Amino acid sequence: MKPTSRLLSALFLGAPLLLSAQLQSDADSRDQMKYDVKYLASDLLEGREAGTAGERLAVEYIAAKFGNVGLMPYGDNAGYVQAFTFNAEPVRGAANTMQLGRKKLKLDDQWFPMAFSGSGQAKGKIMKLGYGINAPDLKLDDYADVTDLKDRIVAFSISSPDGIHPHSKYLAYHDLQARAQKAADMGASAVLFYNDDPTATVPEAKLSPKVKPISIPVVFLTGDQYEALVVDNNPCVIGVDIVREQRTGHNVVGLLDNGAQNVVVIGAHLDHLGWGDEGSLHRGEKAIHNGADDNASGVAVLLQLARDLAEMDHTRANDYLFIAFSGEEKGLYGSNYWTKHPTLPIAELNYMINLDMVGRLDSTGAIGINGVGTSPAWEEVQRVLVGDLKVKTTSSGIGPSDHTSFYLQDVPAIHFFTGTHADYHKPSDDEEKINYDGMLRIARYIESLIATLNDDGKLTFTKTEEVNTENTPRFKVTLGVVPDYLYDGKGMRIDGVTEGKPAANAGLRKGDVVTGIGAVEVTDMMGYMKALGQFNKGDKAPVKVLRDGKEMAVEVTF
Repeated sequence: MKPTSRLLSALFLGAPLLLSAQLQSDADSRDQMKYDVKYLASDLLEGREAGTAGERLAVEYIAAKFGNVGLMPYGDNAGYVQAFTFNAEPVRGAANTMQLGRKKLKLDDQWFPMAFSGSGQAKGKIMKLGYGINAPDLKLDDYADVTDLKDRIVAFSISSPDGIHPHSKYLAYHDLQARAQKAADMGASAVLFYNDDPTATVPEAKLSPKVKPISIPVVFLTGDQYEALVVDNNPCVIGVDIVREQRTGHNVVGLLDNGAQNVVVIGAHLDHLGWGDEGSLHRGEKAIHNGADDNASGVAVLLQLARDLAEMDHTRANDYLFIAFSGEEKGLYGSNYWTKHPTLPIAELNYMINLDMVGRLDSTGAIGINGVGTSPAWEEVQRVLVGDLKVKTTSSGIGPSDHTSFYLQDVPAIHFFTGTHADYHKPSDDEEKINYDGMLRIARYIESLIATLNDDGKLTFTKTEEVNTENTPRFKVTLGVVPDYLYDGKGMRIDGVTEGKPAANAGLRKGDVVTGIGAVEVTDMMGYMKALGQFNKGDKAPVKVLRDGKEMAVEVTF
């Protein structure tokens, strides 16, 4: 939609007109940001976890502020709010039961459902099938002579014929979910795993929304009970009850329409960890994580910028789209969704400024600005002197915050950040620790940067040398891609490809869906990470992908 039509749409939609007022004083600006943080980081909002009532209170507050400033609604249905769905944290229901032979087993002490287990009831006789491995290349088939698994509960050791270690010949067959899926495909009513190998690590009982369940119950029998209980034809009854709920998160989107050709996005995530979801670093009693710095501070600066830019004549060479994202803490859900379902054309975006944790500027005045390699124009960040900040930069457009979603759409994007601290992702990240003078210095710096770039037209986008986004001690290799964390189909969809890395060298593209690496089937993000863990640098492996609905395979050298 072009600028003229944006303005016309505002008139027809009855959007509020820009208010005529003077720029706020520094004192008033500090007071307003403090008011914003106090509300957003109050116990009333219960940590603003995406998809909760607390998030909705934050959304309503921010939308009202956008209206007060005079921003045009740019969400869904001529409103400020854009909704998206995501998988919530799975929780166990009340109907988890297991009986093996005559023994009723106690949940968690003696058994637990595995993360990829389906929900349901299974009743049948045990059939031991070794490791559940079918490896024709290694002349091993634990299913040899098996013709029918109907109404059978198959039992597998989690080990392999030569153990669980990086040099196992059966490394490509270690994945437990793939083994369970094979049994399900052959008609088994449930799968029971046990551990008879001291070199094998017991699987975690923790559930995750990133793990896609298979169709049948899958459980793990703890300890050495398997010796007496896992016997062929021993009757078994299993009930698994895992509640996998879909929730709705909400972005808040408003446009300051100056009738300009290009649009600058200013964003900050509004959500936090609620009472402590899987990102929490707190290990004590359950408590509200108010997230004053992460990221009520970013939202407060965003709102201040909206108030100021609405009154600044010398910054009107662009329109300004203000977006408060939800779901950032769960994997950039809100920003990913907006860039896939933009409420104005991506082609009109000039650049993006992301505010995430800007409330703890310390006495040195040091601030991080990440993503400066995404455009040559970001050289200006070192020349802006307003606020007496000591700027430290990184180049990569990929990072653990919402600017990444825009970089992946070829939009120059930077991220302002005052650093981590001892209260990060803990209940102690509270309002009284916020440095409001520091937030004001950052706001004034950004306003000066925007004014400096005002006459530059549309910024040139450049790809950056990426950090390894898959960098974790269990990975010896990287494919060199950015996964699409909102993809809910089978496999792992690629959202970005890094030049010079294995994926790019093999010809993989953005939008390809990885369904297998080597002999390991990739059904979701967890499967993808497990598959990567099978390889060492220099290894070669076929990678199966779906491209435009057609299956193909390429050879990747790690």
